[in-house]
Amino acid sequence: MTIARIWFGCEHIFLETTEGVEKSMPLKWFPKLAQATPEQREKYELSPFGIHWEALDEDLSFEGFFAFQKENVSM
Repeated sequence: MTIARIWFGCEHIFLETTEGVEKSMPLKWFPKLAQATPEQREKYELSPFGIHWEALDEDLSFEGFFAFQKENVSM
């Protein structure tokens, strides 16, 4: 899986693969990203495994992002 783009809405983070698959998750599930400024959110690095925000000390794996289902969350 190759990530084509990453973007943020007011309350979500979105990923799109080069195959056109889109997935989003609420930012409230990632407190460091939820509290970050737009500039901080845009300063990420991609690896074959995920996204890393050095300044925020935050990592999201692609596998987890695309495999995670809402029913796995206890609210």
